[in-house]
Amino acid sequence: MKTFGEFGEDWGYSVQQTFDGGYIIAGETHNIGMGGDVWLIKTDGNGNKVWDKIFGGAEDDKAYSVQQTSDNGYIIAGMTFSFGAGWVDAWLIKTDENGNEQWNKTYGGEYIDIAKSVQQTTDGGYIITGETWSFGADTGGVWLIKTDNNGKEIWNKTFGVTGYDYGSCVQQTTDGGYIIAGTTSSFGEGNKDFWLIKTDGNGNKVWDKTYGGKDTDEAYSVQQTTDGGYIIAGYTNSFGAGFSDAWLIKTDGNGNKIWERTFGRKYGDFAYSVHQTSDNGYIIAGGTGSFGDVNGDVLLIKTDSQGKAKTISSDNLWFEWLFQRFPNAFPLLRYLLGCNQ
Repeated sequence: MKTFGEFGEDWGYSVQQTFDGGYIIAGETHNIGMGGDVWLIKTDGNGNKVWDKIFGGAEDDKAYSVQQTSDNGYIIAGMTFSFGAGWVDAWLIKTDENGNEQWNKTYGGEYIDIAKSVQQTTDGGYIITGETWSFGADTGGVWLIKTDNNGKEIWNKTFGVTGYDYGSCVQQTTDGGYIIAGTTSSFGEGNKDFWLIKTDGNGNKVWDKTYGGKDTDEAYSVQQTTDGGYIIAGYTNSFGAGFSDAWLIKTDGNGNKIWERTFGRKYGDFAYSVHQTSDNGYIIAGGTGSFGDVNGDVLLIKTDSQGKAKTISSDNLWFEWLFQRFPNAFPLLRYLLGCNQ
């Protein structure tokens, strides 16, 4: 376990293993720069800092997503108050392998526009999702932006009608299209529902699905699975055992639900990132108020291919057993959003 930061508030929102076996972290720092700034940290395989870089201006700027690119550099997506055309703009930063900025681009209009997730595409460009209040629906919509390898916008699409809708995670699919996980207030059953949107290679919607109940349900992460379907993670207030539960949904290639699982107890439990593992199971990262320290802890869940976690007894999940025995082994999780490719 490693910590990075000094006296202010510092957050890591995205992490990825790098080609050399180390790690790259993106987030924000209020320690080093003039305001809240984008913070990029490179570590070795043991978590020791190799270098770090700060990007930002006089106002608050933050990064939500980072990915290593095919040229060994890094692509960072987030938001900036310091630059751009409007109040808040989506911000894309490209660096070389040592974290030196090669270029940056802002995207947005007069109001609030945020990039939450970025992935390099097979043509060397980038696909970005987030939310926009400048374009599309007046109340905020899911935003999908395609760029070339220099960050020049090729096209953008918005999805949403009258409610508050936003994208949290995007991934290129094996057919050359894109899959977006987000949250919608325009459609579905409740206040907010999971929203899964499938597009073609030009960002045109092929299909979409909502999942949820009468209360608030938010999706943060999606990945295409080896069978051509999708795995989605987030949290639900509509189902489960507690105030909010981590929620995992498996679908087929058309977004039809195959199974779902909730993880949680009495208090707030959330899933922020999911990945399929080499044994066809899933690893989920999130936060918990039900297990571990009473102030909240990092939650890590490993499941089998059907989303089932190993149980110690009929009502005691393996991670509760772990947290009870090692209550101080995990740092406080206060807030995390991540879609790590």
